[in-house]
Amino acid sequence: MSLTNKAERSLISHEEYEIVRRTHHPAIYDVAGEDLQSTRKRLRDLQEKERTLAREKRRISRGKAEPRGGSFPGTQERPSQRKQVFAAAVKRLSREIDRRARIAARAPQAEIAERALAMRRENFNAPHAAADTANEGMQAIASRRRRTSVHPGKVGRVSQRTKAAQARRDAKG
Repeated sequence: MSLTNKAERSLISHEEYEIVRRTHHPAIYDVAGEDLQSTRKRLRDLQEKERTLAREKRRISRGKAEPRGGSFPGTQERPSQRKQVFAAAVKRLSREIDRRARIAARAPQAEIAERALAMRRENFNAPHAAADTANEGMQAIASRRRRTSVHPGKVGRVSQRTKAAQARRDAKG
């Protein structure tokens, strides 16, 4: 489930929120391509840190591990929810990076299509090559069927020989 901006702001620190805020709708379009990559890496690092804290907290609550350190940072309260905030921000950034890549890939294709259309329009009224005309009337088309040179009286002799051989075998048996 996605969180509102207000809920995100209450979960993370001011510095972290400034990074996350740049991944939301109007601000994400102002970020340059290289900055998107570096921001995504930074958010993944923050998400990894929160994932580690959440695992540690679960292990402590189950009694599998001893609490480490004397005091925890103030952001230790809800690490799984904080991790979700960073994961959602990474997802938004990844979608924006993919969207920009698709747009960049589409531009050359549009140029190619425009060039092809211009070439077609140039050749639209070009005279066609001369072909068969109707002046000579209908033309006979040669048959593609095989011509057999077997005498009509000998056509069934193979099948008749097979029948006779089978009858002989049946009579023996």
